Amino acid sequence: MLEFCKSVLSKVSFDRALFAKELKKSVRWQKKSEIQNLKDWCLNRYGEVYGDVILSTFSNQALIA
Repeated sequence: MLEFCKSVLSKVSFDRALFAKELKKSVRWQKKSEIQNLKDWCLNRYGEVYGDVILSTFSNQALIA
Protein backbone atom coordinates (compact mmCIF):
# COMPACT_ATOMS: atom_id res chain seq x y z
CA MET A 1 0.00 0.00 0.00
CA LEU A 2 2.90 2.35 0.71
CA GLU A 3 4.19 2.14 -2.85
CA PHE A 4 0.70 2.71 -4.24
CA CYS A 5 0.31 5.83 -2.11
CA LYS A 6 3.68 7.13 -3.25
CA SER A 7 2.60 6.62 -6.84
CA VAL A 8 -0.66 8.50 -6.34
CA LEU A 9 1.06 11.37 -4.53
CA SER A 10 3.60 11.66 -7.32
CA LYS A 11 0.80 11.90 -9.87
CA VAL A 12 -1.08 14.65 -8.03
CA SER A 13 1.94 16.64 -6.87
CA PHE A 14 1.24 19.34 -9.45
CA ASP A 15 -1.79 20.55 -7.46
CA ARG A 16 -1.61 21.62 -3.81
CA ALA A 17 -5.24 20.81 -2.97
CA LEU A 18 -5.12 17.36 -4.61
CA PHE A 19 -1.83 16.59 -2.92
CA ALA A 20 -3.24 17.51 0.49
CA LYS A 21 -6.39 15.44 -0.10
CA GLU A 22 -4.49 12.37 -1.27
CA LEU A 23 -1.94 12.68 1.52
CA LYS A 24 -4.72 12.59 4.11
CA LYS A 25 -6.16 9.45 2.51
CA SER A 26 -2.71 7.89 2.27
CA VAL A 27 -2.03 8.42 5.96
CA ARG A 28 -5.35 6.78 6.87
CA TRP A 29 -4.56 3.74 4.71
CA GLN A 30 -1.10 3.08 6.15
CA LYS A 31 -0.24 0.65 8.85
CA LYS A 32 1.20 2.40 11.88
CA SER A 33 4.60 0.93 11.06
CA GLU A 34 4.57 2.56 7.60
CA ILE A 35 3.46 6.06 8.58
CA GLN A 36 6.96 7.29 9.44
CA ASN A 37 8.29 5.94 6.13
CA LEU A 38 5.58 7.84 4.26
CA LYS A 39 6.30 11.03 6.18
CA ASP A 40 10.04 10.78 5.52
CA TRP A 41 9.46 10.10 1.83
CA CYS A 42 7.06 13.03 1.50
CA LEU A 43 9.41 15.44 3.24
CA ASN A 44 12.39 14.31 1.17
CA ARG A 45 10.52 14.47 -2.13
CA TYR A 46 8.08 17.36 -1.62
CA GLY A 47 9.20 19.12 1.54
CA GLU A 48 10.39 22.26 -0.21
CA VAL A 49 7.04 22.77 -1.95
CA TYR A 50 4.49 21.23 0.42
CA GLY A 51 6.36 21.05 3.73
CA ASP A 52 3.60 22.89 5.60
CA VAL A 53 0.91 20.56 4.21
CA ILE A 54 2.93 17.46 5.04
CA LEU A 55 3.76 18.51 8.60
CA SER A 56 0.19 19.62 9.24
CA THR A 57 -1.27 16.37 7.93
CA PHE A 58 1.02 14.20 10.02
CA SER A 59 0.48 16.37 13.12
CA ASN A 60 -3.29 16.05 12.74
CA GLN A 61 -2.95 12.29 12.24
CA ALA A 62 -1.03 12.02 15.52
CA LEU A 63 -3.93 13.73 17.33
CA ILE A 64 -6.43 11.27 15.84
CA ALA A 65 -4.40 8.11 16.56
